[in-house]
Amino acid sequence: MKRNLLLFVVIMACAIGASAQGLKKVYDETINTKTQISSALADAASQNKFVICQVGGNWCPWCLRFAQFIVDDAEIVSLIDKNFEYIHVNYSRSDKSEATAETMKRLGSPQRFGFPVFVVLDAKGEVLHIQDSSFLESGNSYDREKVLRFLRCWTPQALGLK
Repeated sequence: MKRNLLLFVVIMACAIGASAQGLKKVYDETINTKTQISSALADAASQNKFVICQVGGNWCPWCLRFAQFIVDDAEIVSLIDKNFEYIHVNYSRSDKSEATAETMKRLGSPQRFGFPVFVVLDAKGEVLHIQDSSFLESGNSYDREKVLRFLRCWTPQALGLK
């Protein structure tokens, strides 16, 4: 029984890894996330935008799928460019450092929802919303209308700030 379970785990790991192949890696695993978020907040404040942190990692096929999904849709790209500073915040489950813990706490502990997870910050860095990505999925991809609705509902204009 243990041998069958081990074999199943190995097969699933290979399948997940294979599904992520061919997708562009978008998470910079070397960047200081505190600096990354601070820089995005400064840019957002100067342009009257919010920040969306897509938390996840290059190890996550769904994270890479979402990154590709949004760049393949001109309307989504336009909506993001107009309203958000969009960053990919790297999260490593094996990183138990204080810096990672502080980043996750600053973002409202979004890892509890799974990955990817989206954190919308106002220009001051306050968490406005944490979006569980499972509500945006459809089959083996994402639902365009659900993604657009999520983005539209969290623009500065939607919240009466623009």
